[in-house]
Amino acid sequence: MPDLATRRNIPVASFFSMSAMFYSVLLFQNEHYPLDISENGDEMMNIPGVSSFPRKDLPTLTAEDYSLFDEIMDAISSISRAQYLIFGTVYEFDPQVIDILRTRFTFPIYTIGPVIPYMNLQDHNSSSSVYDDGTDCFAWLDRQPNDSVLYVSFGSFLSVSGVQMQEFAAGLAQSGVKFLWVARKEVALLKESFHDNDKDNGLIVSWCDQLKVLCHPSVGGFWSHCGWNSVQEGAFAGLPFLTFPIAFDQQFNSKLIVEEWKTGWTLKKYVGADNLIGKEKIAEIVKKFMDLEKDEGKEMRKRAKELQQICQSAVSKGGSSKINIDTFFDDIPC
Repeated sequence: MPDLATRRNIPVASFFSMSAMFYSVLLFQNEHYPLDISENGDEMMNIPGVSSFPRKDLPTLTAEDYSLFDEIMDAISSISRAQYLIFGTVYEFDPQVIDILRTRFTFPIYTIGPVIPYMNLQDHNSSSSVYDDGTDCFAWLDRQPNDSVLYVSFGSFLSVSGVQMQEFAAGLAQSGVKFLWVARKEVALLKESFHDNDKDNGLIVSWCDQLKVLCHPSVGGFWSHCGWNSVQEGAFAGLPFLTFPIAFDQQFNSKLIVEEWKTGWTLKKYVGADNLIGKEKIAEIVKKFMDLEKDEGKEMRKRAKELQQICQSAVSKGGSSKINIDTFFDDIPC
């Protein structure tokens, strides 16, 4: 696309919809492509602006998806031939990476996030909260104490194994923590996993308006696969994260949450030799994560609220994203 536009003298703005950290990682991979991550898996990778990580954590796809990865690398290469680069992130989320990229490229870089539907948050009417199965999420949330509900969602496209999902369900039930779990294909299976007395403690639905749910006062934590949209929404809502990344950029989004922002914990470190996390460990971590009296949790929640303020300030007058949006439009030649 940039090459075609250049031939026709049309300026091109590339939009990268994931985190700036992940872009830096893909840029590194593109420069060393193809990079075999099956060898020297414990070798530490050092990418400017990104804290070191083992080689085996570099993003990869299954053997069937190699052609898709080739296309991704081609897309990363094409960005350098654009006239503008726009990130769907907040500058303050990852300022060191953005600053390094700005010194590397000659074209301007803009951060315009969070790229989420925060403008519609005031539209909280009862008709919009009743879904196809007749469940009213907000009516249920309204009955729960503040900060008592763990919101659980692993995204729309990828999923964990059925065995691991059963362990998640059993551990969540064992923890006694109130929960709202959004699951697409697994709703029927999960509902069967909970006994009648467990069902009173939680709600399982096939879909909800995620950002509105996350911003509800009864929700006190987000157990997430760490897709970038979910990360932005959780940060905007001021919530701590319990992370379980599944694939591609999600590992690095979890890294950003846990290591850089310090607004969450990751469950991945508890995966055992059988490639599973057992229900006992899940129950232990979930209960500890949602304990509002623990000092560790209080600090994490304090940082999450600070990140929320950063998000809201970024899109306000004089904020980094608002300034970047205005500057981008000013920079486009008339």
